[in-house]
Amino acid sequence: MSFMIAFGIASILLCVGMIIRSKVSFIKNMLVPASVIAGILGMIVMNTNLIQATNAEMFTMIVTQLFTITFISIGLTSNNKTNKDNAVGKQIVKGAVGMGMLWNLLYALTPVVGVIVVLLVGSHFGMDALYGLLIPFAFTQGPGQAATFGSIFEQQYGIENAAMVGLTFAAIGFIACFLVGVPIAKYGLKRGLAKKYGESKIKDYIKRGYYTKEDKRESIGQETVFSGNMDTMTFHFTMIGICYVLALGMAHLVSLIPGAGPTLGGMLFIYGMLAGYLVKMILKKLRMDHLLDNTFQTKITGWSTDYLVVCSFMAVQFSIIGQWIVPIIIESIVIIILTVAVVLYFGKRVGGDNDFSRTLGLLGTSLGTVPSGIALVRIIEPSLRSTTAIELGMMNIPMMFSYVTVATIMMIMAGTLSVTAGILWLLAPVPIYLILLKVFKVWGKKTYDFKEDTETLKAKKKSYA
Repeated sequence: MSFMIAFGIASILLCVGMIIRSKVSFIKNMLVPASVIAGILGMIVMNTNLIQATNAEMFTMIVTQLFTITFISIGLTSNNKTNKDNAVGKQIVKGAVGMGMLWNLLYALTPVVGVIVVLLVGSHFGMDALYGLLIPFAFTQGPGQAATFGSIFEQQYGIENAAMVGLTFAAIGFIACFLVGVPIAKYGLKRGLAKKYGESKIKDYIKRGYYTKEDKRESIGQETVFSGNMDTMTFHFTMIGICYVLALGMAHLVSLIPGAGPTLGGMLFIYGMLAGYLVKMILKKLRMDHLLDNTFQTKITGWSTDYLVVCSFMAVQFSIIGQWIVPIIIESIVIIILTVAVVLYFGKRVGGDNDFSRTLGLLGTSLGTVPSGIALVRIIEPSLRSTTAIELGMMNIPMMFSYVTVATIMMIMAGTLSVTAGILWLLAPVPIYLILLKVFKVWGKKTYDFKEDTETLKAKKKSYA
């Protein structure tokens, strides 16, 4: 009953958020998603005790479960096969490697800065420096990772309320994503930085947040199962259910490994994605993979992400994190400034005519999640005509280097590494990432500038040559 009440409240707030997005000029112009608006309202509702039938712990549980479902859905989604020529293929690889390495760079830097900030500020508020290590999970990966690793911190290492602190960081990151990203996107449109792939102005349906009868709309998928036997939606969710059970089995087996087993077993989302890949592979072997509609599967991912965002805000309890709110806000501001500085500097230098959309995509991903990154990209190119969206998906491959950072954080939490030694280990990959940026030629000359439009910059480059 408590779960359905929580689901119902989140649903009501999403509808309210959609109305506010379409009617309030400031929020409409800032293009804040309904899920973020709903989440902020929900956070207020939950912290003023207006609703007694459910609690923050239920919303934390929902976030954790939805995060696993999101990764299962990603695993079940097939990669679109497109007839790209070699030049475009190289451009996609270049963008994916560039953004992936920059994401890794931020993933390694943010916990170091987080720990230092909490050491300097948090001690005055009774906040342990170890809470600073939650920032990469929250900012660069979103509320699902924040809740998952926060729970691991609590259960395995006895760090109280770590999940709550992580979700608070994630909520601030989502707000910053649009408060910072949307003005940058708008200014870029004004300066003509999206001429080739983008628009000269933001479409009305983007501001409203919904389509009218007259607007051109896209399909959400095709029927793959005869509804008299089983509905297509039912089939897709049965696959998710099967993957969830498989993920639980994998996590249990891994948890039996001596030493690191319990920690690794707690990362259910990883096994969810692996189970998705496995089920998809089996369906392909049986020549039944056509029963999974790719477009519809991405809509399931979007559904779980929307509710995940709302519930992550509603899981935040001011009564618990209130005494630490000052260091949390200070750390968040410092990390936001660092993220924006790194993304703006390197985003201009990846090398390509879609570098501005890459900058927006990486900024949104580094402060929230990949969907929030794509949301920022859609501001300048609603039809996603460039390769940026594909690159945001493919950047998950170079992002695998980040597990070095995850392992280091876990060793610090376990006491294997001291905080000082841990900081040095966290910084160790940074020069490697910078070298790789040069090796792969994704750290070069500027391809755009906010002071000059792209065509002017290209003309200057030719004159220099």
